[in-house]
Amino acid sequence: MTRDARAFWLRAPGEGEIRPVRLPDPGPDDVLVRTRFSGVSRGTETLVFAGRVPADQYATMRAPFQEGDFPAPVKYGYLNVGVVEEGPDRLRGRTVFCLHPHQTAYVVPADAVLPVPDGVPAARAVLAGTVETAVNALWDAAPLVGDRVTVIGAGMVGCCVAALLARFPGVRVQLVDADPARGGVAAALGVDFALPAEAADGRDLVVHASASADGLQRALDLLRPEGTVVELSWYGDRPVTLALGGAFHSGRLTIRSSQVGTVSPRRADRSYRDRLALALDLLADPAFDALLTGPSRFADLPDVLDRLSTGRLPALCHLITYDEE
Repeated sequence: MTRDARAFWLRAPGEGEIRPVRLPDPGPDDVLVRTRFSGVSRGTETLVFAGRVPADQYATMRAPFQEGDFPAPVKYGYLNVGVVEEGPDRLRGRTVFCLHPHQTAYVVPADAVLPVPDGVPAARAVLAGTVETAVNALWDAAPLVGDRVTVIGAGMVGCCVAALLARFPGVRVQLVDADPARGGVAAALGVDFALPAEAADGRDLVVHASASADGLQRALDLLRPEGTVVELSWYGDRPVTLALGGAFHSGRLTIRSSQVGTVSPRRADRSYRDRLALALDLLADPAFDALLTGPSRFADLPDVLDRLSTGRLPALCHLITYDEE
């Protein structure tokens, strides 16, 4: 029996479209998933949409079930929640998360999906991939009880990091962003908020996620001596300039990168699947609902990504619905 679906493709940089897809019959170790929600990871996906993936990062930036190649045409995305319609008994009828592009239905190996815990709403579960990034960042950062921590950049990743840090005992967290409207999100997450010029200094740790050179410079400026900046931003093909002639050397400051493509060496005994399962468990906290914007219909995704990439549509994780598919 043939099965038809539809998928979002980037036809050319800045030009998206919906294309038909013919699904294969699932094998004995596969699942057929009907999508309920997907999420647009605004930072990464708008860079992909604009064709700004550097050529030397094409392999690194591939999504698990990506088709095509950068810069285009390419089918990209990795925040997908759906229901298993066919597959092993243990999964049939379950709501699952998969690192799959925006598509109305798909067939993947059964071990590529993770069941969404009963206490996590399906719409909120699209955040699992971003919470996974935040988990890895905090494994890398290793904050201590009582640390003074700042998160710069109140986008999806920064907000997820702040939400998790708010649970650490004795840790004082401040979320910093140039948009004063993000103060409401910070309040929903249970952390303090400040504009960049008003941010507290003397910080033990700063997690930077604003994807801007100004944000990274401010992160260094806020550190105490021997403090560390954990860099989560991905800049695409944009150069970054820093002023390192001040306290960087005398204060023995550290900048270290964190990237979700590798499980933190501090948790080398954990698998990618373990890390993603932990992220799904953490999403039982309703505070994460503050990170969901939208929703928009799947059919409107080409226009949605165009507006997101130009800043005409403000968003954190923009929710895409498939109710009419």
